[in-house]
Amino acid sequence: MNAVVIAVLVMILLSLMRIHVVVALIGGAMVGGLVAGFSVMETVDIFTSGLGTNATVALSYAMLGAFAVAINYTGLPNLLIKWAIRIVGKDGETKRKTYSKVLLLFIIVIISCMSQNVVMVHIAFIPLLIPPLLKVFNELTMDRRAAATALTFGLKAPYILIPAGYGLIFHEIVFENMRDSGMDVEMSMIPQALILPVLGMVIGLFTAIFITYRKPREYENREIRRTDDDVKETSYSAGSVVIGLAAIVTTLVTQVLTESMIFSALLGLGVLYIYFAVLHFAGRLSLNESENLMTDGMKMLAFIGFVMITAGGFAEVIRETGHVDALVDTVAGWVGDSKSLAALLMLVVGLFITMGIGSSFATIPIIAAIFVPLAAAVGLSPMATIALIGTAGALGDAGSPASDSTLGPTAGLNADGQHHHIWDTCVPTFLHFNIPLILFGWLAAVIL
Repeated sequence: MNAVVIAVLVMILLSLMRIHVVVALIGGAMVGGLVAGFSVMETVDIFTSGLGTNATVALSYAMLGAFAVAINYTGLPNLLIKWAIRIVGKDGETKRKTYSKVLLLFIIVIISCMSQNVVMVHIAFIPLLIPPLLKVFNELTMDRRAAATALTFGLKAPYILIPAGYGLIFHEIVFENMRDSGMDVEMSMIPQALILPVLGMVIGLFTAIFITYRKPREYENREIRRTDDDVKETSYSAGSVVIGLAAIVTTLVTQVLTESMIFSALLGLGVLYIYFAVLHFAGRLSLNESENLMTDGMKMLAFIGFVMITAGGFAEVIRETGHVDALVDTVAGWVGDSKSLAALLMLVVGLFITMGIGSSFATIPIIAAIFVPLAAAVGLSPMATIALIGTAGALGDAGSPASDSTLGPTAGLNADGQHHHIWDTCVPTFLHFNIPLILFGWLAAVIL
């Protein structure tokens, strides 16, 4: 039995059984190590040695989480959201009914995109933006599945293509893990290789908005369900907005100059800490409150960080088994000289792995350990390999029930209890993004 196949299958099965993904990764790694002939302690040692591989990425996530919450305290995200709501109507009152559904959906797309690369708050904007708009959606008889695809597009496409914010982290993961697996690539190659897959997502978005979900869909006007854990609205002033913009510009410029997410987030937080110090001396913010802001922000993305660290250990066990070469030889024998068949097979494998884990970021270390030697064996270029790894990593993220890209939109759209997580978010996003990703990712692998 091939230890790599067994390890991946165990990990996927445990994840699909709703066992926590960190436990699933550890379990898969242990089984894979034992199948390869390692003792329990040898497997543990190998797994532990790989935990540091993605430590930089995990810390980057923690810093971005802190930055996201701190930026939110300036009120800048709230200002953008109020601007969007003012255009289409406030608190459920459609003051300008002449504005079409399309305008509203593209505003949602723009704000979602900004949450990944510019105002890096990830999914934290959704509870602020979407619930107040639900009655507007109802007045326009908008199919909320279109809104779900718009949100998920904005949460995915920017980080796949643009090397800023979460996109820089994604590209760094692809770069580091491909290099660790033995393929020499440059960071500048990654966005070039992923243009076609993202184009497929754009086509999927337009298909959802203009064809699949363009027909009216009736919803009841219900009260929005709120809990104590809902995101609180943050006030803002001209000064706080300027500080927020200065922090964002500082972070983005530093990213470009240093290509370090940790350092750029640190400088951005430095700007915000100056603002917090002013508030403290003015008696409007205690030191404990500012510390709690940072802690809460780090907690927000700590889960992904832990998954990334664990995935590094899993990938290390896969490499050390020595069974990757055997798997590569077997698959290469199946596909022969057909690069197109090999590319399609790798994308399907990537889909299943990512669906099981629920995070494209955490999937990359596992996929790279398998795909890099396989791509080299069948003669695929480094650019084609990047396209396959990036696409395969992103594939299952949209349709996975455990992904932030689906959980976030559902949390906002189901605020009145009329949006089903599986049928109204996961299935529409799977159909409109994963199918185009497979087609265009395969095309990119064949022509690059």
